[in-house]
Amino acid sequence: MKKLSKILVFSIVFAIVYSCGTRKNTFVNRNFHALTTKYNVLFNGEQAFLKGLKEIEEKHEDNFWKRLPIEPITFNENTIEAPSFKPGTGFDDSEEEEESKPLSHFDKAEEKAVKAVQKHSMNIDGIERNGKIDEAYLLLGKARYYTQRFIPAVEALNYVISNYPKASLIYDTKIWRAKANIRLDNEKLAIETLNLLIELDKNEKSLTDTQRERAHTAMAMAYEKTDTIQKVIEHLALASRTFKNKEQSARNMFILGQIYSELDRRDSARMVFQKLADTRRAPRKYRIRANIELAKNTENDSASVLVLSRLKKLIRNTDNREFLNSLYYQAGVLEVGRNKIDNAIEYFNKSLRAKKNSDYQRTYAYEQLGNIAFDKQEYVLAGTYYDSVLGKVSKEFDTEKRIRRIRRKNKGLTTLRKYEETVKTNDSILKVVAMSDDERKEFFQEYIDKVKKEDEERRQQLLNAQNFGSSFGSTSLIGSNAKGGKWYFYNDQTIQFGKVEFQRVWGNRPLEDNWRLSDKDGSLIAEDDTTDSESEEEKVNPKYELATYLDAIPTKEEDITKLKEDRNDALYQLGLIYKEQFKNTELATSNFERLLSIEGHKQSDLAINYHLYQVYLNANDEEKAKKHKDIVLSQYPDSKFAQIIREPNVKLVEEKKTDEVLNRYKEIYIIYKLNKFEEALVEIDKFEPRVKDSNLIPKLALLKALCIGKCKDQESYKKALEFVSLSYSNTDAGKKAEEILEQLSKSKINPIKSP
Repeated sequence: MKKLSKILVFSIVFAIVYSCGTRKNTFVNRNFHALTTKYNVLFNGEQAFLKGLKEIEEKHEDNFWKRLPIEPITFNENTIEAPSFKPGTGFDDSEEEEESKPLSHFDKAEEKAVKAVQKHSMNIDGIERNGKIDEAYLLLGKARYYTQRFIPAVEALNYVISNYPKASLIYDTKIWRAKANIRLDNEKLAIETLNLLIELDKNEKSLTDTQRERAHTAMAMAYEKTDTIQKVIEHLALASRTFKNKEQSARNMFILGQIYSELDRRDSARMVFQKLADTRRAPRKYRIRANIELAKNTENDSASVLVLSRLKKLIRNTDNREFLNSLYYQAGVLEVGRNKIDNAIEYFNKSLRAKKNSDYQRTYAYEQLGNIAFDKQEYVLAGTYYDSVLGKVSKEFDTEKRIRRIRRKNKGLTTLRKYEETVKTNDSILKVVAMSDDERKEFFQEYIDKVKKEDEERRQQLLNAQNFGSSFGSTSLIGSNAKGGKWYFYNDQTIQFGKVEFQRVWGNRPLEDNWRLSDKDGSLIAEDDTTDSESEEEKVNPKYELATYLDAIPTKEEDITKLKEDRNDALYQLGLIYKEQFKNTELATSNFERLLSIEGHKQSDLAINYHLYQVYLNANDEEKAKKHKDIVLSQYPDSKFAQIIREPNVKLVEEKKTDEVLNRYKEIYIIYKLNKFEEALVEIDKFEPRVKDSNLIPKLALLKALCIGKCKDQESYKKALEFVSLSYSNTDAGKKAEEILEQLSKSKINPIKSP
């Protein structure tokens, strides 16, 4: 019996050893290696491959504002790296492997595929007897594809097609080879091979629905690279017909709708998006986005009410919280189309406050709010929103046409906001300057009382938070991160309050022994003397001191004069901006009329009256236009403005006078080139009033600005350039001034150029 057992054991061991060979074509050998390949090496490789795919899906973020890529992966050619293992790594346990960085999931899948081929291939007499080796080569090709090594991927896939034409996965292999060729810019070759595959399937019906979907998807990818948009539409429609791969089919359908929308075939786009939105098998993100795209392609008619109602229903569904930013935004767009501006503003603000959001999404909401403010002639607010757009946009989208348009639009608004702020600030200061001493004290005391009240309310809120934390410990109601217990230091809010309260009572104390000693002279601050500490803190706090504000009031006559001059200059510039850039008659006349009403300001009366004449003339207010026209003609009869009014169609050219002006300009320019900037500035000031109707006036103004830049501060230089830029915007001098201003904004160095 014992001998029989030994014989049996020996026979089993012999059978196992015999079946491990890859050179004998026996039933046992074939099945042993097929099973080992499938359930050991390939299983582990496929699991690693699936983990890699999941990792890609988690990292990939779609921008639904643009046409989606057909394959949800973005390859970056600059990051292509060779795998960190050498061929044969891990095949021989006795071989000492070199130290390297951890392998990616796709590298591991490739390693397992290579191992399956090397250890379990049964290529006997030129025929592969292991039916799972073609799967190993396919896994090898796919792993190399996702590590952006497309040429080696094609080689692996070609090996299967050449040597195993009857392999079970031959069609999948051909599709993957076509995809790799597309990535290598061999899209024509890919189209040819896929066409043969699809034509074969029409005759023999040999492809499964899943394979057919993949083939048409790959064809759409290839035609997209050749810009054959009609073929892309055709194959995307065929690829989304059977819906076997829910993710890819829904994606194909969504892209199809986007293409129709780009081609302005809105009826077709709405039909596709409606179908996708109603397809329960499609992933939620595509169904929600389809509803949003449906709204984008809906005209502002009765249909928009139904679409808006549909969006509101989606907003109320708590399962759609991650899409609220886009849902709110699109609802706002529909409300703008229906002229429900207040509702639209509310939706746009909700879109900005949505928890799950992206900076690119926010740029659209800020842009819409900016457009609404601009249409309401709230230019300062509009500029703030456009600033937010430019602040949120990334380098990737910085050159977009939309962003360039906003940047141009905001350029004038930035200058406008600066002047509006100057007028507001200087008016406030001058108002206080004009007050009596008692009025000033009363004014600032009210402000101090307001500040104290606000500080006390904030302090009370912190105290309430501390009491709340003490009562409930570290429960989730107060957002504590503690794991359990009711101890003080388990509560983040009470810790923060403690820090604030400590600094309020004790100030900033160094971490050292005897920290409570006030001046290190042994005098100890009493613990219970917090009331006195608080009152003392209030007395020494500058923002509670009346003298802090009274001392800041300008008293020197030159400072007050400078405030008035800056305010008046800002009013004039605002009038020009509203008149020339924004064509806003009301605000232009408001600033010009106010400047005329200011006593002691006569420097710009001629120009202001002329601009008001033009504004009222364009507004068909003949009575007011005549009033300012008469002022120009009667008080400044020899000015160029008067000549323009009298003879609007006559060119302002007098050859003799022009020659005199040109010669004098050349003389002053020579003085400037000799670096005698102050002397040139004096000569310009003398000569400028005599120049009434010359086309050299803009160049003279620019030369004056350049002289200011050489002998005065940068702020004065900028103001002079802005005057030239705004007053003579259509001339070469105005454009050059604009160029210099742009350079100044980019560099602190004054790039002063000759006119």
